[in-house]
Amino acid sequence: MVIDADRTGPPATGNGGWTSGLVAGTVDPGAGTVEVTLRQPPPVGVPLAVTAEGDGWAVRDPGGQLVATAAARTAEIEPVPPVSRTEALAASGRYPGHVRHPFPTCYVCGPQRADGLRIFPGPLPDGRTAATFTVPPEVTVPVLWAALDCPGGWTVLSAEQPYVLGRIAAVIDAMPAPDDECVVVGSLVRREGRKALVRTALYGPDGGLLARAEATWIAVA
Repeated sequence: MVIDADRTGPPATGNGGWTSGLVAGTVDPGAGTVEVTLRQPPPVGVPLAVTAEGDGWAVRDPGGQLVATAAARTAEIEPVPPVSRTEALAASGRYPGHVRHPFPTCYVCGPQRADGLRIFPGPLPDGRTAATFTVPPEVTVPVLWAALDCPGGWTVLSAEQPYVLGRIAAVIDAMPAPDDECVVVGSLVRREGRKALVRTALYGPDGGLLARAEATWIAVA
């Protein structure tokens, strides 16, 4: 598999959600859910080998360096409760990344990416985040994993204290249609030192649950 050079998170590295979605679409967990752990910043534009190793899979760069691992997960992922489109639009207007952003060219939430997903998760009064998300013409597994990525991170990250994705598991319950205007919400479950456990959920125009994820974000030292 190859991470497209324009699917970045931090500059010149693969967006964590997009990369994990690529891995999830490559492996076969049977009846389980795929959980992907990023072991180093994913390189873009180079062929990555995905091979079965032990009880899961390993992703390695051309030099054999471990980039990510994946494994089947059986634990259920509880969806974050939805909010209305009106609430999500209002939250996006409060998106702190419009003022200061640690990675302004992020494919998912970067305000400098006119060609990105342009998901701008702002705070809700209860501490969750929410944003609207217009589905691109090409609907793929990596797109949905990417959409589930940053809204969880913005429950903890800021320009002063960046976080990066360390691990994510996602379930796609249904695929949206191109150009659907969806709502994505994120919530913080808990913090443990430099780690934050978060959850996200994606809802369709009719309010139906489309996808959900649980992720661990790690503060950049």
